[in-house]
Amino acid sequence: MCTIPRNTGAHILVYPFPAPGHIIPLLDLTHLLLTRGLTIAVLVSPSHLPLLQPILSSHLSSSIQPLVLPLPHSFTSSQSGLLGKIRATGELYDPILQWFRSHPSPPVAIVSDFFLGWTHRLATHLGVPRLAFWPSGAFTASILDSLWRNLPKNNDPGNENFLISFSTSFTLSISRRKWGTIGFGLSGPLLPPEDNDLVGPTNRGGSSVVEAHEVMTWLDGKADDSVVYVCFGSRVALTSKQREALAAALECSRVHFIWCVKASDQGHAAVLEGISAGVLMLTWPMNADQFTDAKLLVDQLGVAIRACEGGSHNVPDVDELTRVLGESVIGSRIERNRVMQLRNMARNAPVKEGSSTRDLEKFVKRLR
Repeated sequence: MCTIPRNTGAHILVYPFPAPGHIIPLLDLTHLLLTRGLTIAVLVSPSHLPLLQPILSSHLSSSIQPLVLPLPHSFTSSQSGLLGKIRATGELYDPILQWFRSHPSPPVAIVSDFFLGWTHRLATHLGVPRLAFWPSGAFTASILDSLWRNLPKNNDPGNENFLISFSTSFTLSISRRKWGTIGFGLSGPLLPPEDNDLVGPTNRGGSSVVEAHEVMTWLDGKADDSVVYVCFGSRVALTSKQREALAAALECSRVHFIWCVKASDQGHAAVLEGISAGVLMLTWPMNADQFTDAKLLVDQLGVAIRACEGGSHNVPDVDELTRVLGESVIGSRIERNRVMQLRNMARNAPVKEGSSTRDLEKFVKRLR
């Protein structure tokens, strides 16, 4: 059980999007908020409640409480895509509203995943601010912001092939007054606690079919920078042709590798973890912000190698992938030197006087 500052009276509702890749990073932020004396309720579904156990066991029960609400049936439907799942979460509007109104000391703010935009309307209804948690990187956010700021204008009304325009009421406004959402950037990574951090959760995901000590023992027997870690996350299922191509390239390259199947969602969080560990990355984007992450890592930062152009059905050339895998374990690559520079920068950000810590303190002060 960790020791935290005396409760300040600031009660916050934390609402992650119900997917491991979104829940785990927000729980890392929740842990840091708890260590600064805030009281937090975390909204989760029964199926995701186990992800909270480490943080629940590390903090006083008076400081953190789970708010368990079942997911709507439409969310769990196999026919429901991402947009359908986002719409389905809106069915929790009334249950959350009732919980707020019945609570003796309701939250003074809502911190919710950026997918849960409807929680702004809920927060406005309750008269509290809503703060959007953006688990993707600033690079992707800046691109999306630029697209909305610079919508193309049709100077030829007779051109039927021009981009279909949205109505004025639908067009996104970035005005804080209109949306009422507090924007507050936390520059740099807020790294998860290390295993020797007694006040932080150490179990960040589900169990594995292979014991961790077995993996570590195997890794200890390999030379530095000689093992390739292969992981596509929980939302990606490789096609049979993709699996065959990847398996063939791994075999032909003769590199040592760990192939992790159906782990946590690999997005910007995995990027931060890789850079912070000083690990050279191979990019194979599949969807969402992974394409902009890949462009940032390869073309902008120069810390990664492009393994495949990407896409849910794109099959890599076996010979080319074999070459990339073999070259990735060469210790003298310029990308490896560059990622070590960024590693030091990333590790300095969350220290006591680091940029991320300063921003976090400002953030907590604003919540209070």
